This record gives sequence, C-alpha cells and structure tokens, in this order.
Amino acid sequence: MARTSQPTAPELPRSARKAIDELARPGPHAVLRGELGLVGLAGVVYTPAEGLGLPAVAFGHDWLQSPERYLPLLRHLASWGIVAAAPATFRGPVPSHARFSADLRTTLDVCVGVRLGDGAISVDRRRLALAGHGMGGGCAVLAAADREAAGEPVAAVVTLAASETRPSAIDAAARVSAPGLHIAAGKDLVSPLVGNAEPIAANWGGPVVLRSLPKATHLGFLAGRAWVDSLLAGKPHTGTGKLTRALMTGFLLRSFTAGQQLDELVSGELKRTELLIAR
Repeated sequence: MARTSQPTAPELPRSARKAIDELARPGPHAVLRGELGLVGLAGVVYTPAEGLGLPAVAFGHDWLQSPERYLPLLRHLASWGIVAAAPATFRGPVPSHARFSADLRTTLDVCVGVRLGDGAISVDRRRLALAGHGMGGGCAVLAAADREAAGEPVAAVVTLAASETRPSAIDAAARVSAPGLHIAAGKDLVSPLVGNAEPIAANWGGPVVLRSLPKATHLGFLAGRAWVDSLLAGKPHTGTGKLTRALMTGFLLRSFTAGQQLDELVSGELKRTELLIAR
C-alpha cells in the first residue's frame, strides 16, 4: 500500500448495488493482526500492512461477547485501508457501560499515539470513528458524545443492533454531531428496533441514517459460536455479516474522505434493507 497522509476514496462503481457487491469483498490491502495488550489494554487490532495517516475505528463488543466474534468485520475493514481495533474489556455479566465507553476512547488514543506494524503504520487523529454491536453500539455513542464534549470530535459513528445503556445512549445521541449509521435487525428480540436503535437515531445531533435488515436477528452480526448464544435468540448469519460489512465499510470510507461517490450507498434505497431515517 502506498504511504500517504491523505487517504483518498477508492474507485468504486457508481451503482449502489454494484458498490455493495464490491465492498462486500475483501479490499485491496494485505492485513496484519496485533494485540492491544502490548500497550496495556486487552484486545485486538487489525491494520493494513503499511500506510501513514490512515483512518481508524474502535469497535465495541456486545454483552458477554468477545472481539474474536467480530474478526471477519475487523479484518475486512483493514483490507479496505482502515485500522480496526476492539478492546476485550468488560465482558462479564454486569459491565460498566461508562467505563467500557472510556476504553473505546482509549483505544482510539492508542491507535493515534502508537506506531503500529513496526513503525510502518500511523493513524490520522482527524480520521477517527467509533462503532459497536449491541451494548458496544450504545457505548460507542457514549464515547462519541464524551469526545465531542472534550473538543475531540470523531468523523463517524456506526452501531449494529445498538442497546440502550446507563448512562443513556439515547440521551447522548443528541450531543453527537458526527454522521451516524445505525443498522438494526428486523427480527431482533434482544435489542429491538423500537426502544433502542430507532430512538438513538431519532435523537441524533448530526447527519444520520437508520437502516433495518428485516430478516436479521441480534446474533446475525456475529461469527462463530459461543455458549452465550444459548441465552439469546437467533444465530450468526453469513448473509447478514456480509451485507453489514459492505454497509459499514462504505459509510466509513465516505465519512473519512468526505467524498460524494458513495452517497447513494449511504442514504439511498438498497435491496435487503429498509431505509427508515435519512437526514
């Protein structure tokens, strides 16, 4: 990968359908894996093999889940030129949402402050995003609101089947001016659209898109199997994961590059999704 301090938007088809198909495939960059534990925070980080001034996203796991269940998503983002890091903290039955959101902010600080990949990789502090699934999605909203309050805005926020948190992610959403993409699962019995993603999106302080995947369940965003699945409804689903990777990658690339090439993909009508809010 060419080293650059100004990442540019990839050349993608103008058609939203074709762009989705392209973004669902791995990107052009070789990918490296690292451990956040080397800098004192449990978790994983995936990066392009090299590059300076790269964008980065900190991703929060759901309740009782491990970052390992999001590795296909993290690896995919890195293949498209985005450093993707996920802390592995607060995985117990009674997590602190406030402290987990603080760990997401710390993860971004680590990405910016530490040279990755034997010094061949660096992150641009102007190109940072927060994301998460379920509990991690709600905590990503809290982290974004706290960063903005501290004068450290982020470029984008993405949530997958976001859950309400304490303090409230719904209340915090009003304090986030960054563009937000919220993806909900139509068959989610854990974090249903009404009461979770919908009020977060409706209360969002900046540009926002809310999409529902009508056939998806709460666990559809995950990979692999774990004992906790028996406590929840649904199961990991390859199609849900593939579509989500394309939607999230396209949204982040558009947010990081401020380009218009992916406008239709972000806010247009797309097959297998329902566009509920776009403003």
